[in-house]
Amino acid sequence: MIPTEVEDKVKEMNARVNGLESIVEQIGEAVLATTQTIENLGNRIDNLSVQVEEQGKQIQQQGYQILALCNVIETLADNQDDSLKKITGLTQSLNRLMDILEGTEK
Repeated sequence: MIPTEVEDKVKEMNARVNGLESIVEQIGEAVLATTQTIENLGNRIDNLSVQVEEQGKQIQQQGYQILALCNVIETLADNQDDSLKKITGLTQSLNRLMDILEGTEK
C-alpha cells in the first residue's frame, strides 16, 4: 500500500502544482495587461502634454496679437485726434475766409 499512498500523494502534489501554475499564469497575464494599460496611459499623458504645450504657445501668440492690436488701435486713435485738430483748424480758416469774402461783398 505504500506505493499507492505515494502515488496518491504524487497525484495530489501534481494537482497542487498544476493549480499553482495556473495561478502564476493568471498573475503573469494580469501583470502583462496592467503593464500594457500603464504604457497606454503613459502614451496618452504624453500626447496630452504635447497638446497642452501647443495650446500654451497658441495662447501666448494670441496674447502678442492682442497687444499688437491694442497698439494699432492706440495709433489710430492718436491719428484720428490729430486729424480732428487739423479739420478744426481748416474749418476755422474757412470760416475766417468766408467772413473776409462776405465783408468784401458788402
